[in-house]
Amino acid sequence: MVDKVDDIDRAVLAIGTDYPPGHLLPLHRHRRAQLLYGATGIMRVETADGSWTVPPHRAVLIPPATDHQVLMDRVSTRSLYLEPSAVPWFPTRCQVAEVSPLLRELLLAAVDLPAEYDRHGRDGALMELVLHELRTLTPLPFDLPLPARAGLRERCEAFQLAPNIHDDPGSWAAGLRVSTRTFNRLFRDQTGLSFQQWRQRACALHAIRLLSQKRTVTQVATALGYDTPAAFSAMFRRQTGATPSSFRPR
Repeated sequence: MVDKVDDIDRAVLAIGTDYPPGHLLPLHRHRRAQLLYGATGIMRVETADGSWTVPPHRAVLIPPATDHQVLMDRVSTRSLYLEPSAVPWFPTRCQVAEVSPLLRELLLAAVDLPAEYDRHGRDGALMELVLHELRTLTPLPFDLPLPARAGLRERCEAFQLAPNIHDDPGSWAAGLRVSTRTFNRLFRDQTGLSFQQWRQRACALHAIRLLSQKRTVTQVATALGYDTPAAFSAMFRRQTGATPSSFRPR
């Protein structure tokens, strides 16, 4: 949809779209930088080097010319497409961010503006305020690095769909036909994290998805293989800086 308006002489374009459950936007890229905000539902953005879990009322910043795919689960999006020259501070790698109440209202208003809005009137002032607010976004640790090595990447992608805290590096090493020592070195080289650190983060991000489906903390802890809800909650808080219950719909 953005292709139809991409060449319009405006620094910021805003588009809202609703997606059905389980909808996949296949690998694509935009010339502009993008802020992808989910007013409802949960998203997972994936690029060559990682995946980003985006809970409701958060956003992901996608740098210009970045190949990415997005899995949507009952998502209503409000997207901003930004001329790179208007956001020189934009991250060079995808990043999930907290969205302030003010920016949330600005996004809702922006998608109702015509693409060729009056840059010198109220609409232009609203978009200028949007650009100011974007600079105050708070990054969130909702990214999961993914390896480039083919066999290891497939294993990581399968794991993040159904993670278990008791998966051990020995079984992964055996599946890749390498020693556990070689596997641990390879895994850190490919992801920047130890296997144990990566496993915990994968569990925490999958928990966000389960919690958004109204699963209880106990149910999520059990699904991830934790012996007690308390052990799961402690891990989750360390990884995300928030309690599991804060991600359950109210």
